[in-house]
Amino acid sequence: MPVPVPRQRAIPAAECGQAPAASPDGGPSMEQAPPGTNPAENPATRRENPTEKREKTTDETEDQRESAAPTNLTLLLIEDDPGGSPIVPDLLDQSGKPVRVRRARNLTEAERLLTDDVHCILLDLALSAPAPARANADGYGGNGGNGESDGSGDDELAVLRHVLELAPRHAVLALTSSSDAERGAEAVAVGAQDYLFRDELDGRLLSRAIRYAVERKRSDSAERRLAEGRLRAQENARLERGLLPTPLLEGSPLRFAARYRPGRSRALLGGDFYDVVRTPDGTVHAMIGDVCGHGPDEAALGVELRIAWRALTLAGLCGDELLGTLQQVLEHERSDDEIFATLCAVDIAPDGRRAGLCLAGHPAPLVAGPGTPARLLPYDNNGPALGLLPGARWPRTQVELGAEWSLMLYTDGLIEGHVGEGRERLGQDGMVEMVRRQFAEGLQGEQLLRATVNEVRELNGGELADDLAVVLLDRTA
Repeated sequence: MPVPVPRQRAIPAAECGQAPAASPDGGPSMEQAPPGTNPAENPATRRENPTEKREKTTDETEDQRESAAPTNLTLLLIEDDPGGSPIVPDLLDQSGKPVRVRRARNLTEAERLLTDDVHCILLDLALSAPAPARANADGYGGNGGNGESDGSGDDELAVLRHVLELAPRHAVLALTSSSDAERGAEAVAVGAQDYLFRDELDGRLLSRAIRYAVERKRSDSAERRLAEGRLRAQENARLERGLLPTPLLEGSPLRFAARYRPGRSRALLGGDFYDVVRTPDGTVHAMIGDVCGHGPDEAALGVELRIAWRALTLAGLCGDELLGTLQQVLEHERSDDEIFATLCAVDIAPDGRRAGLCLAGHPAPLVAGPGTPARLLPYDNNGPALGLLPGARWPRTQVELGAEWSLMLYTDGLIEGHVGEGRERLGQDGMVEMVRRQFAEGLQGEQLLRATVNEVRELNGGELADDLAVVLLDRTA
């Protein structure tokens, strides 16, 4: 149930250590607040609406707190001293400015005073622990509904655990007696940054302890965020690596090689996709495609299209029928009607000498062989990209490969890089000349792809802006 919230009181009186005069109903009097410090009017001290709190993201709040080292510290003291005698001496921060002190007599009041400008919490471990989260027959918490217990529970550090849960991003100092050092050590083990003895407090010691606790909390938070970031990166890498295809070529004499480089920074998966499978009749089907765009949504759509292509191919679909079904998948899965995908599909006959070629707005593959210079396959029957024209058709072109050949499928990331410092692009002609020269130098398979991608990057003067995928199939006598 919600913890009952006491009447609002003026924070400046609490910060300066003055005991506020009591109102007739037992609550703190608003008349003690200096003009202009009414919490309801002062946005720096008013109680934040719970709805507004929920709207703030965790990262925004933490980034604001960690953006710079604090130069004017604010301490929240949580202790219940009926006599009203201050246990915190006058404090100065490292720059010589007074440390602002807010005092809370219980955890309910501490929650109200715990705003983003508080840097450190000094908690008296002798404070009453929070009551269990249950209601009595009258609908209020135990002990008259004040939200506090008598501290007789088994957990002597229950009050500290409650504060750590309430303020996970604030530095916390535990305050105990010099005869109870073991309890202070346990407080540090639970999550406090340090502990101090109540009867040994002085301004210099406490000021230094506050600065140390704040910096240690900042360091711990930064280390935690770094560890979480590394964990997320590892999980994303495992996920993306698992989404890259494993060619199904068992029983085929063809050799396979591929290169894949996403354009997104620190990503393993982009909008380009490819796959190679061999069907039971001995036909080898190869595909490469490119979803327009470079974000994670495009990468996810590329994975969906690849998986759909593999399933449809293994189900026996080919050519125009397969591409038409893929277009339906794209139309249902894309987030925007403007998104489209280009695709090149090749089916190589079981004897390896012939192939069928379907192009959907995609660059034509390159083929080379012994004594045959590298050249592009025919692209006159290039159909529209998937997702552009409802009811489109994609004709299948029959091509002769010969007895020994190398077939390269690629995305436009390989040919759209710049050449030198000008705006000239490499283009298909430049790529053909490059591959022709590398074949003449005897490069094949992985070596050929590695040399091609590296030279394209060098000509571009650095990393390519677009995703890049290249697939190479070789057939030797």
